[in-house]
Amino acid sequence: MRPMAALCPLILLSLFLYACAAEKTTPPVAAEQALTLVPPKDWPLMADDMSLESLEQAAAYSLAYMQSRPQGALFTYGPKRFYAADLARGFTRALELRRAHPEAQAFTMALKQEFDLYQAIGGANGSVLFTGYYEPVLPGRLNPEPGFEVPLYALPSDLLTVSLQDFDANLPNSRLVGRAENNKLVPYHTREDIDFKGAIKDKAKILAYVSDPVEAFFMHVQGSGQIELADGGLIRLGYAGVNGRPYRSIGRLLLEMGAMEPERISMQDIQKYLAENPQNLRQVLCHNPSYVFFRPLSAEGGPIGSYNSPVSAGRSIACDRALFPPMALAFIVGTTPTANGGQSAFSRLVWAQDTGGAIKGPGRLDLFYGSGAHAGMLAGRMKNHGQLYFLAPKGP
Repeated sequence: MRPMAALCPLILLSLFLYACAAEKTTPPVAAEQALTLVPPKDWPLMADDMSLESLEQAAAYSLAYMQSRPQGALFTYGPKRFYAADLARGFTRALELRRAHPEAQAFTMALKQEFDLYQAIGGANGSVLFTGYYEPVLPGRLNPEPGFEVPLYALPSDLLTVSLQDFDANLPNSRLVGRAENNKLVPYHTREDIDFKGAIKDKAKILAYVSDPVEAFFMHVQGSGQIELADGGLIRLGYAGVNGRPYRSIGRLLLEMGAMEPERISMQDIQKYLAENPQNLRQVLCHNPSYVFFRPLSAEGGPIGSYNSPVSAGRSIACDRALFPPMALAFIVGTTPTANGGQSAFSRLVWAQDTGGAIKGPGRLDLFYGSGAHAGMLAGRMKNHGQLYFLAPKGP
């Protein structure tokens, strides 16, 4: 799901998963160092485990994005840079080759003739940590009623966003989120203020009511979701803004409390713990003061990613936009959770159509799993290592 100045829409599930992962940190790298050219002899087999139709549907958004860029727009692929128009032609050509060569070996050989492959350098261990995100679908109501009393808020009327460079170009390119109090800008209300003290009940429209505060919390984490009404109708809500407070991992808190073990720290494990220990619910949820506000979106298409385009199940990834080219054609190799609780190897072409507040550095990637409970089950368990590559057309 993300574009956030403080956090990104949709892809915040990994914020609590990654914060609990025993990953070594790496020093910051420049975009020119984040990708390295792969010699043709070292290419992976470009096997794609999803349908051509799904690839083409997702490709339409990346093509539209590149075609809308200014004529001189350049995109960095490690040591090289490419014009948007050349990338758009490259995307189109890659799709043509995929149609012409459904068998992986032939497709790989055809790509080698016309494309270069760049591999992400990865994190401290040289690989990329894959996490997952999804779009929740929650039962809800437009008006409160017994069993549906947890509000999902629109942007409050008193929330202010300030760009420092609007006041002085020499100041950092950052934004402050807050509210006015006694003629001063002060930090905006925390999660505890909003959910447990009624701080904005007269300042923000309620877009829907859901039944479970933990489900609502994870919809905030995702930054997007659908609400299924009593008559079966669906309304889609997307990210509208954030309260500007720092994100704190509730997974890490539960580890520190001794309530969970590092190997069992999925979204489902957290939900189970809070259901069994309701006396700790307020303490745990309010450990994360960050709060997301929503806006209505069209129910058609998919949830909206960072580049104001829909993201596609299995075909959209989020990565660090400061290091990797946006909306670009990529290839991933790794393992994914399965419905029976196991793991399965996979590889596929994907599009870098999203970003995220936790998706920073060359060793991070978030894969969009789709909408609903099944997607949530897989995304919540995704925390595996793999490889990330980007395809770019060869120069003249």
